[in-house]
Amino acid sequence: MQRRRFLISTAAATGALLLSACTRSRAGEPVAVAGSGAWDLTPAQWRARLTPAQFHILREAGTEAPFSSPLDHETRAGLYRCAGCDLPLYSSTAKYDSGTGWPSFWKPLPDAIATRRDASLLMLRTEVHCRRCGGHLGHVFRDGPPPTGLRYCMNGLALQFHPGETA
Repeated sequence: MQRRRFLISTAAATGALLLSACTRSRAGEPVAVAGSGAWDLTPAQWRARLTPAQFHILREAGTEAPFSSPLDHETRAGLYRCAGCDLPLYSSTAKYDSGTGWPSFWKPLPDAIATRRDASLLMLRTEVHCRRCGGHLGHVFRDGPPPTGLRYCMNGLALQFHPGETA
């Protein structure tokens, strides 16, 4: 009976530590971004610049509900820019319908994004950020179409579509 109690309590403690480590909020963690620092805004400045939903996604690494973004079904030619700093991120020529409910691309524009490891939600993923302002955009997965085999699954609220623009 004591052995069973010991094993159960050890497993519970290990699980609690793992869950705590994997579900910590990443808000406020530094993201390696290039540039002059002009986009090092305070949370209050970001809140004034963004809608509450955009702030949650871009600055607190939130996620919008699947199939909620009109950009998921956008088919016109143009550029997708960061909703935080207006940096061009993706061309419509790299956009495709992944069926996931989020705007998806098979490649970003050159020098547009930064990535880092994301171990939240008890899984290992690669988080995608705007290279200039560090805003959370979404995640990249290795189940995309040719030629890259990558799926950049982006939050529509983190993007602004500019029809007719080219990179």
